[in-house]
Amino acid sequence: MLITIIDRYALMPFDTDVPILTVDGLNSYYGRAHILADVAMEIRSGEVVALMGRNGAGKSTTMKCIMGIVKIASGEIRFSNSEISGRSSFQISRLGLSYVPEDRRIFTDLTVLENLEVGRQQQRDDAPSWTPERLFELFPNLAEMRDRLGGQMSGGEQQMLTIARSLMGNPTTILLDEPSEGLAPVIVEQMANTIRELKSEGLTVLLSEQNLHFANLVSDRAYIIEKGRIRYEGTMNELADDEDVRQAYLTV
Repeated sequence: MLITIIDRYALMPFDTDVPILTVDGLNSYYGRAHILADVAMEIRSGEVVALMGRNGAGKSTTMKCIMGIVKIASGEIRFSNSEISGRSSFQISRLGLSYVPEDRRIFTDLTVLENLEVGRQQQRDDAPSWTPERLFELFPNLAEMRDRLGGQMSGGEQQMLTIARSLMGNPTTILLDEPSEGLAPVIVEQMANTIRELKSEGLTVLLSEQNLHFANLVSDRAYIIEKGRIRYEGTMNELADDEDVRQAYLTV
């Protein structure tokens, strides 16, 4: 099945039977420090894939490289058959790839509704269409505080708002950086339900995560990164059965 994306930066068909996001031979440095070394991943349309690893392993840097926030030294990143290496973040976003940072970065002096409007982009033929009212159905907590300033919300509420704002861009694929980090257990469960709902809507999700339990709740497959290198790839069931891998790369 071929779908055509029309965008001011691209007019390219892509096949849903091939990866929607491909990272190949990705290298990145902070100063002289070699942070990412030949990172390679493939994420297919409609999957939820967890990029797992300990603090400092390179998860967030990988996502920032994909989104054009961190400069890459070498390698190739392709999204929907478009080469996006070296493009600006706003250009990548307009192709339908959205990023939810770990530190949330909402506008604290704007209301919930105003924050959502900041993220609005035009509808895409190949992606679900999101409106504030649809998002309030997905995030009932936000519906009760639509006129509240972002700075007056809890950390979990801010995390929900950040995801909702990203969805206002009507993406086909969303990158979630540590979505369960620092959240109360009840909010973590709500976050898991949200990701499962996004999958049912047809969105592709790549999430960076340390919490194996959370990743198991939502993910189809996992990559494990350690010291900037991909050390493991497999299904969540395969990872659950591999005690040696979990001990080597995920335990503290």
